[in-house]
Amino acid sequence: MSRAVRVMWDDRMTGYDFGSWHPMKPVRLRLTIDLIRAFGLHNLPELRVCTPGTATDEQLATVHTAAYVAAVRAASENPGRADQSYGIGTVDTPAFADMHDVSALIAGASIAAADAVWLGPEHPDGADHAINFAGGLHHAMPASAGGFCIYNDPALAIARLLELGAERVAYVDIDVHHGDGVQQAFWNDPRVLTISLHESPRFLFPGTGFPDEVGGPDAEGFAANVALPPGIADAAWLRAFHAVVPPLLAAFRPDALVTQHGADTHVEDPLAHFALSVDAQRTAHAALHALAHEHAGGRWIATGGGGYAAVDVVPRTWTHLVAEAAGHPIEPTRDVPLDWREEVRMLTREPGPQRMTDGGTGDFRPFSTGYDPADRTDQSILATRRAVFPAHGLDPMFDL
Repeated sequence: MSRAVRVMWDDRMTGYDFGSWHPMKPVRLRLTIDLIRAFGLHNLPELRVCTPGTATDEQLATVHTAAYVAAVRAASENPGRADQSYGIGTVDTPAFADMHDVSALIAGASIAAADAVWLGPEHPDGADHAINFAGGLHHAMPASAGGFCIYNDPALAIARLLELGAERVAYVDIDVHHGDGVQQAFWNDPRVLTISLHESPRFLFPGTGFPDEVGGPDAEGFAANVALPPGIADAAWLRAFHAVVPPLLAAFRPDALVTQHGADTHVEDPLAHFALSVDAQRTAHAALHALAHEHAGGRWIATGGGGYAAVDVVPRTWTHLVAEAAGHPIEPTRDVPLDWREEVRMLTREPGPQRMTDGGTGDFRPFSTGYDPADRTDQSILATRRAVFPAHGLDPMFDL
């Protein structure tokens, strides 16, 4: 399926560091690239690790205001005097030295990913798929930071695809938190379909992402939100994913697919309340890979996102993502390389995971087998289908 895959990486990305006390630990990025290398994925003929350029102010302006970019620059030079009216320098998103440069580098990686997939695998600089696991910073708004996010690299990738000539771009966000910044950036743009599966905003930041948030007056039905109950585990989450994402992508027929793979849906994540395994996350990666080929001509940009179990979860799930994109999936039962586990111990003083699985199966009961009106997951699924399916010519009750 995959002929050329680009992984966007620069060691400077680990400089996206809010401080040792902050839950978004940059070691998760270091451990991910090193686990990718420990499995030899960087030596696959299909895969190239590429150093991206830094996003220019002109590129950032496709999503962010000039005043906001100037505020980020100013905070980078003097973190102690950050302008909190722009969401910078808060407890949530502290300012730090060189914040603009590293954030623009991560943004530039997703823009470079867009360039690569639009060129395609026949071009020397092109690819079928491109991955920026340091990205996925989906909470940043046009004029403010938030949720640990400075520049909204998935939105910038989408904007770049539209600039290059894409007529329709689909965005699927599987982070436990609502993809609010990307939704906001394209709220009234029918060229972009945003789909977010997340924990109900009644219980979790950012407090948005209800099913009745369907898009602006010119794009009603082009924002789809699946707000799921706390405690949801593998089978129910996968049931919700397959009940909403594939039919919407089939109807929308995107020219490219952009996805956000936050790992904070995992049962061990300290900031949310889902109970997924790495195996369910791996199953979702594979499903999105297949959907990119089925509905988007294979053009697929995958980003990282949240994930605060920095040792046990994030490196494994994003290594699975890279392996899946390259067409060489890692068997879940494989042992994690011993050298990498020793690195984990040296860097974190924690024991690393022993295998690439949590023991999950990836099995689920399709929504088409029947709707249970007493089941909270089914209630969430049907609320989303009723809100957005008719705008795409789909019957919310079909196959029920």
